[in-house]
Amino acid sequence: MNRANLLPEALAALAQELPQQGTLLEVINWGLAGRPPALVAEVLAQDEYTHDVVMRWRDGLVLVYDTT
Repeated sequence: MNRANLLPEALAALAQELPQQGTLLEVINWGLAGRPPALVAEVLAQDEYTHDVVMRWRDGLVLVYDTT
């Protein structure tokens, strides 16, 4: 979802940089491998099974992963 209202070209470039990630562990490992690393900034519990994981990324963007 493009909540930052990025232009289509910027969104396409971002999509190419992000690998397919199937698990939260893959997300964290990917973030730690970056330079500078993208770290989990916050975990928001939506209910007992669902959490939003917020990672600060570059250029002031944040990535939010909906996990269950």
